[in-house]
Amino acid sequence: MKISISKSGAGAHVGLAGSMYVENAAELREKLIGLLEDGVTSITLDFSALDYIDSSGLGVLISIHKRTLQKGGRMTIQGLRGMVEELFKLTRLDLVFNISSH
Repeated sequence: MKISISKSGAGAHVGLAGSMYVENAAELREKLIGLLEDGVTSITLDFSALDYIDSSGLGVLISIHKRTLQKGGRMTIQGLRGMVEELFKLTRLDLVFNISSH
């Protein structure tokens, strides 16, 4: 999985490409926690190039979502498609996260 991050003030755009498995999820978690510790309060995750996410990846998203809310911030997911979008609907996580259609 490839992770690209661009920061702008208190916001960050995180693009994910490929497939997210257990080992990638831990790396993503560390990077997102680092952003929050650097004062970022608004995180946008772009999943438009993400083909697969496993349960550990979903767990990371839930934990980062909680941390962002605790800091008075917001985490948005955009670009859900295909199998990843189906998984979000199946697990009802599409009701938990802020999902953008852009």
